[in-house]
Amino acid sequence: MHSFHYQNGQLHCESVDLTSIAEQFGTPTYVYSKATLSDHFTRLNQAMNKVDHLVCYAVKANSNLAVIDTLAKLGSGFDIVSAGELFRVIKAGGDPSKCTFAGVGKTRDEIRFALEHGIYSINVESLAELEAINEVANEMGKIAPVALRVNPNVDAKTHKYISTGKSENKFGIDFGKIEAAYDDAATRLKNVSLRGLQMHIGSQLTTIAPFLEAVRKVVPLAIALKEKHGIEFFSIGGGIGIVYHGSLSSGAPEWWQSEENTQITIEEYAETLVPELTSLGLRILLEPGRLIAGNAGALLTRVLYTKKGDTKTFQIVDSGMGDLIRPALYQGHHEIAPVTEPKTTATEKVDIVGPICESGDFFAQDTDLPPLAENDLIALLSAGAYGFTMASNYNSRPLPAEIMVDGGSVHEIRKRQTFDDLIAGESVLP
Repeated sequence: MHSFHYQNGQLHCESVDLTSIAEQFGTPTYVYSKATLSDHFTRLNQAMNKVDHLVCYAVKANSNLAVIDTLAKLGSGFDIVSAGELFRVIKAGGDPSKCTFAGVGKTRDEIRFALEHGIYSINVESLAELEAINEVANEMGKIAPVALRVNPNVDAKTHKYISTGKSENKFGIDFGKIEAAYDDAATRLKNVSLRGLQMHIGSQLTTIAPFLEAVRKVVPLAIALKEKHGIEFFSIGGGIGIVYHGSLSSGAPEWWQSEENTQITIEEYAETLVPELTSLGLRILLEPGRLIAGNAGALLTRVLYTKKGDTKTFQIVDSGMGDLIRPALYQGHHEIAPVTEPKTTATEKVDIVGPICESGDFFAQDTDLPPLAENDLIALLSAGAYGFTMASNYNSRPLPAEIMVDGGSVHEIRKRQTFDDLIAGESVLP
């Protein structure tokens, strides 16, 4: 479900015409639907009701304070990967005692910050990190709650940049070494508490099979660790994919030609995995990010120029890879929808490119779109996750504004950067 749809010939987010947002706030601008964020969290939370569970939203997907606040008010926990993300959660009213701290390169200062704020669990990615956590906790006179991340060596069959559960990935501790690591920590490390077990095999998974394979492989380990070390929870990670292709298929206009992708649903995910988990007697943690935020956002941009060459037609827009890097980084696909609904079913093959001085600065290549003209507005859909959070100031371009729509209300949740913002903190030599 998402809340971007055509109404009276104009693309809307919930009840708000995107043209009005562009007129008020300019472009490029990210637009988010509060209803979609809330719906996706609530559906997943309710689907897991047959087991004791906690949904911990992965802040790295979209870390705006308004997004965090929206989910915190629904009871969400949070999966963080830096002290900065924990700081954001706290500032937005989230509860640190419902946060898990992941990531392979936590600094001692970050570990200290997490322990000071009473984090629920630090998810340990290596034996060296476990030693560091024990040392920091000892210095602070605290007991650090930890869960070791096991690498189950399961192929998620997703893009290599977002696969995390194979033995060649940098994440987690090898499956064959994990029990010994728990035994050693229990006998030797006096300032850690073995609170749980964690795994995560990758992002944007479009079938249930890899999830099921990983859960079935790791459940016996969780049982053994509960019996031997009294762990309280088993985190099965995140990774449920979203619809990128065909994201307007429901009620799409006649000109919409995109092929709809086959996608697991929240309900299928829960119906398949919950029976594997009910007998454990452990709290089940989930750490979704893209599932909740991905289809809740769109990037609004305007056509600057049309450039017709001998072999290509380029539509040059005012947003680029600095605002949304997924297409350039790992061939991420985003449906492109004209904000004013075309009156023809005719299409032409074009490249949608940005102003950045890189050949990789494109949103789509050789894609069929209705005819576009200079000054037309287009929306890049499914851009709510890994959009703004991966944005940069490359080419000294200010970051875009972020807007959240709540029914018919429009809220500016991040102001567009100014030129002064670009150089804040810099100085010339005396």
